Order: sequence, then C-alpha cells, then structure tokens
Amino acid sequence: MVGEVRKVKKPDLGAALRELREASGWEAKAVARGAAMSRSKLSKIENGNTAPSVTDVDCILTALGVSGEVKAEYMSAAREAATEVTAWRLIRRLGYSRKQQQVQAIESQMTLLRLFQPSLVPGLLQTPEYARGVFSRREIEEKQMERTIEARLARQRILHSEEKKFRFIITESVLRWRIIPPLMLAGQLDRLISASRLPNVDIRIVALSTPQRDFPGHSFSIKDDRTVTIETVHSEMVVTDPRDVTLYVTKFEGFSGTSVAGDDMRSLLEGIRDDLLREQETG
Repeated sequence: MVGEVRKVKKPDLGAALRELREASGWEAKAVARGAAMSRSKLSKIENGNTAPSVTDVDCILTALGVSGEVKAEYMSAAREAATEVTAWRLIRRLGYSRKQQQVQAIESQMTLLRLFQPSLVPGLLQTPEYARGVFSRREIEEKQMERTIEARLARQRILHSEEKKFRFIITESVLRWRIIPPLMLAGQLDRLISASRLPNVDIRIVALSTPQRDFPGHSFSIKDDRTVTIETVHSEMVVTDPRDVTLYVTKFEGFSGTSVAGDDMRSLLEGIRDDLLREQETG
C-alpha cells in the first residue's frame, strides 16, 4: 500500500495523482498499463489537460495499489462532479477492447452488481455469437472486433467469483429481439439458463404478460451503492450522487418484485428457446 492521506480538490486532482505515482516509485508507463489506458491519456490527466472521470481515477488508484483510506479521499474528489458523460465516439477512438478492460478493472473492485437491461442481453452473459452481433453494429474492423469480443468474454470469468454477487433483470422483449439468427439466439438463451444456476447469480425476466406500474426507460448498472452507469444513444453517463443512485436502486427493486425468477424464469426461457428451434427447423 502506498500514499498518505491528503485533501484533494477536483481542479488539482491530476497533479495530485502524479505526485502520488511519483511518491510510490511507479513509472507512468506501468501505471497506464495497469489502468488500461494509454500513456498519453495518463500524461494529459496528470498535467491537467484532461479531466479524469471517476472510472479513470478508480483505475489509476487500483493500479497504484493505494490503501483504502487514500483511495476514499481521492475518489471523493473525483465524485464532486456527480454526473460524467463520455460520448461513444470518444470510446470508439479509445477502442472498445480497452473499454472492456476498464470495465473489468472496475468490476473486480465491486461486491454487488445490479443490472437492468431492456435492450440487450447483458455483456457478462453474452455468447461470442451474440457479442459479435452487438459489436457488428459499431462499424469496427475485424481485428478490433476479435479483441473486443475476447475482452468481453474475459470479463465473464468474474461470474464464478464467490466473493461477488450479480443480479440481472432483463425484459422479455430482449429475448425475442432478432439481433442474431434464431439458432444463435436459442444458444444465447441456453447460456442464460446455465448462468442462472450459479449460486451468486440471480437472473430475472420482466414478462410481457405481467402488469407493470413502471416503464423500462433505458439500461443501467449499479455497482454496490456507489455508482450508476447509464447507456444512451450518444453517450455513457456515470452518476455518483447518492440521491440519484437511490432512485436507480428503487427502480431496480421495483422491477425485481414484478419479474419472474428461479424455475419459472428458466421455464419462460426454455419456451422461447423451443419456439426459436422449431422456427429454425421449419424455416
């Protein structure tokens, strides 16, 4: 563990991170690699040319191996801006595979993930074929595609960590959305059935036939009770204000109470899967 606790303010956060790195004896190249970011980006953050996001700060501090007390102080400064927005065009420029590595670094630090998804099968549960179907819409070259899918699948190993808990809520429409051919989609549903049997994974489906008092809106993920990540058409947003986080927790728990779980959920998945297989046979 390295570093001493000091008061850190948002405007000088980059300089403070540089001082922390230098005091710990880490080379910038090694920290950038551990934080899954480019050396130039780290340099811009440390020199105050780029404002670091909460995710950036978390990744840098994790790479440095600072104490919990030091990390809390720096993260508090990073969260002063309660909402951060990163345009997808910037993420595309960074590289989707590197983005997956950043997400993996954050997920390794959490203990509870709650994810609501009305649009796609969550990345942690995707088959390679489904992942390819998703990223093929992003207009990326084949080599980058392979790296991105590989990085996404590498993230999935965390599902077997007994120290972590995962709760997924997926709307039934996601399971019927033809982003890939029927046979591949049937394989994706089998993957969900298999993952739902892991002791630390809870998968629930919001059935179309169940009366609801809320609207799906958009996808979001809650990491512990600290941050919410929201995906929109043009950007990814990270919310850290506790009052806003509570709103998303309430929405998640509301859908959890009206969704199908356990054997009933698996029966629903099996029914949709069998329909897809029959369609494949007669098509």
